[in-house]
This record gives sequence, structure tokens and C-alpha cells, in this order.
Amino acid sequence: MTEDHWRDLPLFPLRTVLFPGMVLPLHIFEERYKLMIQRCIADERPFGIVLIREGHEVGGHAEPYEVGTAAIVAGVSYLQEGRMNIVSIGTERFRLRSVRRGLPYLVGEASPWPLGGAETEAARAQVEPVRALLRQYITLLVQAQGHKIELEEIPSDARTLALLAAITLQVPLEQKQDLLGRSGVPELLSAVRAIMRREQLLLNHIIQTQRQQWEGGYSGYLANN
Repeated sequence: MTEDHWRDLPLFPLRTVLFPGMVLPLHIFEERYKLMIQRCIADERPFGIVLIREGHEVGGHAEPYEVGTAAIVAGVSYLQEGRMNIVSIGTERFRLRSVRRGLPYLVGEASPWPLGGAETEAARAQVEPVRALLRQYITLLVQAQGHKIELEEIPSDARTLALLAAITLQVPLEQKQDLLGRSGVPELLSAVRAIMRREQLLLNHIIQTQRQQWEGGYSGYLANN
């Protein structure tokens, strides 16, 4: 990305946290974002995806968190009335310096914030423990919640592993944002490691409860309360 791109970065506030390397399909239907994405496609420029701190995703004012991820449009399907389905891919993490509201959509002045430290001993020492935890976590998710997650291989590169674990975790958006804001790869690996340990206890409890209900003669359906 060029300095001009960082200085005038179109922003898309969402109820989603995007990480570098993450694929995010989006349906574009609001006029302001149709205009924004059309300009990004025409100029071959990225846009920034930021989690909404306050406000609304559709219509009205939204106040974003300061740490987000730049995204590129990797694919687009044009629909009626200018609507679009796009496939976006996260590229680089950034910090917002300021936000301007003169256009129909937000524009930020941002600084790239690379996720460094992947080659440090602190990062390398956590790779195998996190790989093992992630493999176990995915297995438990499938058992407990029926998620369809297929990974041919758990990566051994520290940065890729840290980001994949953060993307995979099924936790509230505020926790996802906290992970995105970690200072480097060692810190991110440490954070996802702690969360996966905690979540595995919860998932094991869910699986055991489901098993007990089944063995006790429950139909498998839960009554609405």
C-alpha cells in the first residue's frame, strides 16, 4: 500500500473483526458503501474494516475502534440496483490516527502496524503448544457445536498460526478486537493459548452435558424458555 492509501483510507465499520489473511464475504447494499466499493474497485485501492465501538452497522453514525485491517476486493458479483456481493481479504493491520466525515462514508488517516516478532524465541517456543491446542479446539468445536471446520494442516509458521487461531476462536467481538490489538506475534500466541485452554473446559462441559442428556433419554431438542 502507498502512503496515499494510508492517508485516505475508506473505512467500513462492521460488527466483525477482520484479521490479516482472513476471507470475508460482504453484501453491499447501502448507497454510501456501494459508492465506496465502486471507487475502490475502479482505483484498485484497499479499504479498511474496523469494528464498531458505538453506533449502528446499517444507517446512521458509527464510531470505530482505532485498530483495524486493510482489505482488498478479491471478487465481485454485481446485482440489481447497484448492489454487490464481494469477497474481501484482509491484508495489513493498521492504527487510525484520525477519521474524517466529509464524504458519505468514513475516511481515515492510518498508519500500518505490522504484526512483528514471529522470528523471536518467545514466538517459536509457543508454536507446538498452540498447534496442539488448536487441533484439539477444532475437534471439540465440531463435537459440541457442529461447526464444519476443515484444515488440511495446522501451520507451523508462528505468524500464520497466531492469526489462524485468532480467526478460529469462537469468542465475543470485544475479545477478537483485543486479539487484533496485541503488540506482536508472541503476545498474540500467548493470548490465544490462554483463551483456547479456557474454551476447551467449556466445550468439554457442553459435550459431557449433551452426552448425559442423550444417555438419560432426552430427544436432543431443547425446550424454549
